Amino acid sequence: MSNDPFPQQLPTLQRLGVDDPTVTSATEVATTWFNSFASAIASSNITGILDLFLDDGFWKDTLALTWDFRTIEGRDAIRNLLDHRLAPAGFADLRLNQEPFLAPELLRFFPDLVLLRLSFEFGTKAGKGTGVCYLVPVPGSTWKAYSLYTCLQSLNDFPEQIGPHRRIAPEHGTWEERRRREVELADGDPTVIVIGAGHTGLEIAARLKYLGVPHLVIDKKARVGDSWRDRYKALCLHDTIWYNQTPYLPFPPTWPVFTPAGKLADWLEGYANYLELNVWTSSVITKTEWNDDLKTWTVEINRGGKETRTLKVKHLVFATGFGGRPKLPNIPGKEDFKGEAVHSSEFTSAANYIGKKAVVVGACTSGHDLAQDFFNHQVDVTMYQRSSTHVLSVEALRLLIDGLYNDTVPTDIADVYNGSLPNTVVRRIHQRTVPYTAQTTDKEIFDGLAKAGFKTNLGPHDTGIIQLLYAHAGGYYIGNAHIINGDIKIKNGSAIERFTEKGLKFADGMELEADIVVFATGYGDPRDSMRDVCGPEVADKVNQVWGFTEEGEVNSIWRDCGHDGMWFGIGNLGLSRFHSRHLALQIKAIEAGILKRSEIKF
Repeated sequence: MSNDPFPQQLPTLQRLGVDDPTVTSATEVATTWFNSFASAIASSNITGILDLFLDDGFWKDTLALTWDFRTIEGRDAIRNLLDHRLAPAGFADLRLNQEPFLAPELLRFFPDLVLLRLSFEFGTKAGKGTGVCYLVPVPGSTWKAYSLYTCLQSLNDFPEQIGPHRRIAPEHGTWEERRRREVELADGDPTVIVIGAGHTGLEIAARLKYLGVPHLVIDKKARVGDSWRDRYKALCLHDTIWYNQTPYLPFPPTWPVFTPAGKLADWLEGYANYLELNVWTSSVITKTEWNDDLKTWTVEINRGGKETRTLKVKHLVFATGFGGRPKLPNIPGKEDFKGEAVHSSEFTSAANYIGKKAVVVGACTSGHDLAQDFFNHQVDVTMYQRSSTHVLSVEALRLLIDGLYNDTVPTDIADVYNGSLPNTVVRRIHQRTVPYTAQTTDKEIFDGLAKAGFKTNLGPHDTGIIQLLYAHAGGYYIGNAHIINGDIKIKNGSAIERFTEKGLKFADGMELEADIVVFATGYGDPRDSMRDVCGPEVADKVNQVWGFTEEGEVNSIWRDCGHDGMWFGIGNLGLSRFHSRHLALQIKAIEAGILKRSEIKF
């Protein structure tokens, strides 16, 4: 752990110098601290605010004070934040939440880690938000803030057009024409073009639409949902329905816990229709030009060869998935191979290979799904594992997320709680839970995989799946009994040397025969599609996308990426649901003149 880039330590009872606290009323403890905090905020008493925090405490902010995704650590840094942003943001009108699921609660993460969580509402000059604070006991029978989270949820002057703000006037025979004009942009160019009609692009478009921001979604595929529909037929989501809910339109109670990709594709097609999103399918951008003086894009779009439209817009949002171009290793001798060799993005089903032999190169999510598909179709399949893989069971995954995402906790509340702790703190918590889970819930799986020769790990610095997702967008898989029982054979420990006429030859002299080789070897830089669309001059100005900043936030996703008028939306269904709101709020605030980044001095 000595080379861990995030050295922060958890506020254990031993570090704090206290015994296990006896709390008769979480509400009483929370109210005492919160009243002092609210009073100090109201009087702009920054020293008084800081006295309520641990010396190494955190203030995590999503747009409320900083109009960015920031994690501020330590009293001196928090003082700097408050000196520069407390008054300009207008942070005020704090109210402690006492409602179900929001009331103060004592949380025992471990026997030596006790946090008291409270939540509150607040206002700023721009809008309203939700706060979450985690208190810890300190000597003297008092409590101080270890971590505080502030998250902007809405804009004062631009409420979401839902509930009481929805369309009221009846449409007698005019709805179809109105929708035709909206989709065809008959009354003007949109403010935003969203590139990609997968779940992320559609959710961003929905958030924009119901904040009153004119939008257009374009996708090169023929139907909405084809980004899921056209993938390998064995694909099924590993996250649960409760984690994967979509904004404004939740899944019905009949929906299965784990969603097949084709079923999700059909849902997204309906989602776009029911929420009246403006989508052009079979459409590609053929040219873009950025005007830095006017802060506008001129975008030329080919609509399936039928027409070319040129639009002037203020923002481009890239929602083209976790990775860029498919990554294919350069292996000599491919021209000698008599079988097929494809990337997983080109593969659809093992049904055409019954009775044949297959090699899957890659041992993470896609590799396992494909190997299982081959096995299910009576194909002799071997998985080639290039490096160790983090594995967890479905049961372990559900232990990780089911506490918040279930039939009981409202999704909006779960999302705020899920994002409320700094990623640096989550890392430390997972460094305890991940090894423990591997030795308890998943011990049989890890032991079985080891006997089968499959190499496993616990994620970077033993932090598990979440850190792999944020840092690498891959490198893990959720269970596979077929490897343990030998249905799927494993090859590792030696590099691929070349293709042969019949398959793959390895450096140790072994040759694997194959009728098909599928490379589940991932994707390139998420900026690849942007570079293709905008060209190298623009692309070179864009910051790193994905991976962690020094503060532990994710680079350039849902936030400023270094180029005006350009955004990246990347995430699974849960992340995209939560942060699509934040991306849309930033665009709306910019267009309304509320957000001017040049004026934010922090």
